[in-house]
Amino acid sequence: MKLKNIAVCTAMCATMIALTGCREVTFASYNVSKDADNFKVLRKITVINTRTDNILYELTGFFSLQNSSTDEIAVVCRVDHDKYKKDFIYLNEWTTYVVEDLDGNDVSPYHYELSIIPKSVPVAVPDVVLD
Repeated sequence: MKLKNIAVCTAMCATMIALTGCREVTFASYNVSKDADNFKVLRKITVINTRTDNILYELTGFFSLQNSSTDEIAVVCRVDHDKYKKDFIYLNEWTTYVVEDLDGNDVSPYHYELSIIPKSVPVAVPDVVLD
């Protein structure tokens, strides 16, 4: 009976450790994605024709990706303080894309942030220097 209890406790501890790791990566991934969507992460996207190995599109900057469907992505790029551009990329069976985080990101899996931004209150946006 004691051996069975020890085995059950060991299994429960192992499951808790595994779930803790999953939860931590989930929060970290969410925070990195949130920072990228808020134009705080320097990234590079490359669209490649897999049949010819030609690069069809390449962009480096502060951008957010939006998947509107399985065959199209929209790239919203911050190009100046209050200026944005939006590109659409059509994907098919011969195209693929890769997004690379160039700087890495220092996020905490425990970070919690609440942003309430009513339209009636002006919000100061920090200056962004693009090379």
